[in-house]
Amino acid sequence: MKRLIRALRLAARDPRIPRPIRAVAAFGLLPIPGPLDEAVLLLVAPVLALFYRAELVDAWRRAR
Repeated sequence: MKRLIRALRLAARDPRIPRPIRAVAAFGLLPIPGPLDEAVLLLVAPVLALFYRAELVDAWRRAR
């Protein structure tokens, strides 16, 4: 769990991922009641997985 949190912090500050995508992902992590935040995460997760996989893998490795 600690590694996941560190990796998220690193990815959130990574300048290789555009700021609007990071902002939408941060909005999806907010504890908003209802399905809105989950829907936002379902929209942004494939974008991150497809186009920014290397950046996410790098954040995961640096979180060790």
